Amino acid sequence: MKSSPVSSPLNPYHHIYVEEDIREHPQTLRILSRLPKGQVIPIQHYKDVFCRTRQDIALQHRAQALILARKTGTLIYPGAPVCQSFGNHHFYYTSLCMNCPYDCQYCYLRGMYPSGNLVLFVNLEDYFRELETRLAEHPVYLCLSYDTDLCPLESLHGLIHAFHHFLAIHPTLTVEVRTKSACIPLLRALPPTEQMIFAFTLSPDEITVFERKTPSLGARLQAAKEGIDLGHSIRLCFDPMLYVPGWREVYTQFVPTLTDTLGADHLKKVRDFSVGTFRISQSYLRFLRHTTSSPIVQYPFVNLDGVYGYPPTLAREMEDTLCDALSAFAGPDKIFRWEDN
Repeated sequence: MKSSPVSSPLNPYHHIYVEEDIREHPQTLRILSRLPKGQVIPIQHYKDVFCRTRQDIALQHRAQALILARKTGTLIYPGAPVCQSFGNHHFYYTSLCMNCPYDCQYCYLRGMYPSGNLVLFVNLEDYFRELETRLAEHPVYLCLSYDTDLCPLESLHGLIHAFHHFLAIHPTLTVEVRTKSACIPLLRALPPTEQMIFAFTLSPDEITVFERKTPSLGARLQAAKEGIDLGHSIRLCFDPMLYVPGWREVYTQFVPTLTDTLGADHLKKVRDFSVGTFRISQSYLRFLRHTTSSPIVQYPFVNLDGVYGYPPTLAREMEDTLCDALSAFAGPDKIFRWEDN
């Protein structure tokens, strides 16, 4: 698949819904200035549009509307059980955006949200205020983009740059930016710091066919390679691994692609590696299956403590296979598995 330029949004957002009380917010004005052709539609609350019944999520993903809103209530959440903490005791995540510019067929967001449109929260100052309260108590490891991919939207919202500035005055904060993008311009624009981890989710070509709108594996690897060259803290994520016919050959042949593209010297500089098989909260799976006919989500998953996934024997076999291949250039201290979380 061809990648979309990181310097512009993935689509022009012809319809932009804006909550009236944040119409003059500086971030709202910044975003609207970057979308001069968008039709601006005033609304009272984002849920009036986002939470309507009987929406066609698949159709909306093809041409997303953008909704600008204010996030209220709790803004920083304890890390979810289905996410990796990488050994961090004070592990949190935040939701700066609802939904994603990409359209992966297996994404749990399809089972989580009633809409395929994109909500972007503009009140970043409130996020920073709550985060400073946490930081006054202990160090914080914060995941910025488990519920979206912020990188391809950076030219629109500038959130990653804003967090980068925030890190400079908060040395006990570390953030992870997880992405499937080819974000070379962003990496070039930001001075490297160990406090900001760029975590690239990588999938074999046989899997990227289920990851619509995303850059190719080769484009993601080139971005990771450039990030290493620039001195950024780079994590490589093989999560989720998906069961497909011939999965063992798919994933064992995948690893030589990494070594051929990145090379041994670059792989030694990778911060760490993340491995995990597909898993999803039980409350999301039924709705996910309603929004896509993709065979990837029709597997007869098993329910373990409220989380659906592959049978434990199969999940362990898949992860062992990939971890064994990664061990050729990564020691066990650099490989994190979700089941060991």
